[in-house]
This record gives sequence, C-alpha cells and structure tokens, in this order.
Amino acid sequence: MDLLNLFVKSIFIENMIFAYFLGMCSYLAVSKTVKTAVGLGAAVIFVLLITVPVNYLIDTYLLQPGALSWISPEYADIDLSFLSYIMFIAVIASMVQLVEMVVEKFSPALYGSLGIFLPLIAVNCSILGGALFMQQKAFTGISEAIVYGAGSGIGWFLAILAIAAIREKIAYSNVPAPLKGLGITFIITGLMAIGFMSFMGIKLEGNEEDKVEEAALESFDENDENEKTAVITVDQN
Repeated sequence: MDLLNLFVKSIFIENMIFAYFLGMCSYLAVSKTVKTAVGLGAAVIFVLLITVPVNYLIDTYLLQPGALSWISPEYADIDLSFLSYIMFIAVIASMVQLVEMVVEKFSPALYGSLGIFLPLIAVNCSILGGALFMQQKAFTGISEAIVYGAGSGIGWFLAILAIAAIREKIAYSNVPAPLKGLGITFIITGLMAIGFMSFMGIKLEGNEEDKVEEAALESFDENDENEKTAVITVDQN
C-alpha cells in the first residue's frame, strides 16, 4: 500500500511541473503539438525510471557516510556525499545519450521535431530533481526509488501532454495579441497548477512518516493546551 501511495503522490500531489515548476524550459518549448509532447514525455519517463533507482544504489552503497563499509570496516568513516551532484548528473547524461541514440535510430522525424531539447534532458531540472528528492526522502529500498521515478516521470508526462492538447486547441481561438504564444501558456499553466493544488488536501493512509508527523502535532497541541490551562489557573489564583 505504501508503494501505491508513493506512486499516486509523486504523480498528482508532488507533480514536478505543477508543484515544483521543474523542467519548465522543455515543458514550454516542446508543448506546441501533442506528438512532440508525447515523445519527450516518454523520454522523460524512461530517464527518470532508470536514473532514480541507479542513483539510489550509488548514493546508498557509495556516497553516503559509511556507505563503503560493505567493502571493509576500515572504510566506514569515508564520506563521499560531496560527489552526489557529479555522480547523479553523469548517470543522467549517460541515460539521455542512450535515449537520443534510440530515438534517432527508430524515429528520425520525432528526433528532428524535438531538436536540441532531447539532449537537453540531461540538464532538465525535473530529472536531477527526481534524484535529489529521492536522496532527501531517504527511501529504505530500491522498490520505492523505482516507483518514485516512474510516478515522477508520468506526472511530468501528463503535464506536458495536457498543455500540448490545450495549445493545439487555442491555436484556433481568438487570443488577445499580447497574450499569444507563451503569454497564454503561462496563464494556463498557472491555472492548471492551482487545480493540482487541490490534490494536496488528499491524505493517503499507510505512510509512516505522515503518522509520525501527525503524532508529533497532536503531542504539541496537547502540550499547548496544558500550558494555556496552567496560565489560566495562575491568573485565577
């Protein structure tokens, strides 16, 4: 159940575009048609699905303080966490290169449509953000990293697909001249982000972190009430 909650949360509640506004450059530039949006969205899903688990393994068994203790106990004091950014970007760049070669081989038309934005996935904020959020959330297993990578990619895919479909429709609408192009796209993106904010009110069961946080808040509220009661008692005396 926790994996399902993580999957749904990464798609809707913590959407890379509408919650964190990561990967906006590609989102705005390649969303003019649904065809190119689907191609880039699928590439982002693949890259996130591969890089997040791989970076999890690298972080867990190489970079974290004491991670090298599996080699020998004398390496337990080594901390390579300062290499996180370099290692994460290296993994991302290698996966993007693989995707670029596959797309160029099997779909030259899509490769031409995506243009420079396909290799630029390597510096897409959402890709690196997925790895850094994975590190921040301190997942306990690679299955969580896989689910989070897939969910984050699907969330980004849905976002660019939705805006591409809308932009194709508004191309035939009477949009005021100052708002044509990116202007109306920014407005629609903002409205969609407000819509996705409604998912933030959803409480998913089975999340141990949320349970611990709720218990801490309840304890804080009880202590606060006790302090207020003590103050009132003193004032009455």
